[in-house]
Amino acid sequence: MISNPAVPVPAASHSRDRLAVIALLGSSTMWGLLWLPLKGFAAAGLSGITLSLLTYGVLGLCGIGFLWRERPAWRSQTLALVMLTLAGGWANSAFVQALMIGDVVRVMLLFYLSPVWAVLGGRIFLGEKISPRRAAAVALALVGLWFVVGGVDVLSKPLSHADWLALSAGLCFAANNVISRASQDIPMLSKTVSMFVGCGLVAAGMFFTGGHELPSLSGLMVLALFAYAFGWVVLATATWQYGVTHLEAGRAGLLLTVELLVALVSAMLIGGESMLPREWLGGSLIAAAALLEATDTTPATKEKST
Repeated sequence: MISNPAVPVPAASHSRDRLAVIALLGSSTMWGLLWLPLKGFAAAGLSGITLSLLTYGVLGLCGIGFLWRERPAWRSQTLALVMLTLAGGWANSAFVQALMIGDVVRVMLLFYLSPVWAVLGGRIFLGEKISPRRAAAVALALVGLWFVVGGVDVLSKPLSHADWLALSAGLCFAANNVISRASQDIPMLSKTVSMFVGCGLVAAGMFFTGGHELPSLSGLMVLALFAYAFGWVVLATATWQYGVTHLEAGRAGLLLTVELLVALVSAMLIGGESMLPREWLGGSLIAAAALLEATDTTPATKEKST
């Protein structure tokens, strides 16, 4: 029997997919190594609040023009854009602060619970069904969280400031994703700029209410801040946007888990950090949950109203 030849896939599609994979792997690597410049700024005397104000805040100001230009598209969803600004702003600002003052391994594991919060948020606020695979991921992640924060010891020892920042950052990042799914009329560029604006606003609020003062910055420090903001952050964000736009959601989610792997390995090899056995167990469960969620191809259908 002669079989029909397979329909060839255009070379341009293969090339675009390869570029998207490379972009997403590069973005995940940059986000996973983000702790390196952040720890460097912390060692130089900059606080997370000041750093967020001087970098993300400046990026937000530079993007205001793009946000204003796209206002006809998002005007009908202004409230959603405000919510995106606040949720994304807190997520970025809290994450930066947590990495600067906390253990990288612990911060990354706690932040990486964001897929769990996104699943629960989608169910509660968008009425999305939770597939058995996603339910298993949620259960694994919550058990992993229990081990990471200390198991039974968490009942007697309070979480650190960095722990709360990491948890709240992951929660707000998930909220940002849920709100983003519910506001399809808002252009992607406006969503991205709103996160930078929000981070600047959150940092400014903390800066001025907390009695902080701008430190004297050397020319080298100003150059380093400029390179971090317009080089590292913009490049990592742009490659992430390109990757998730041109790849299937499951494939993109799987590649994004590289961020967690890069952060953990680099923190232990370069930063000299270590993990307790229970943290290894908890981290493995959280990583497994992230992989389950990332590779779940079940469409996010909504419950039928009765």
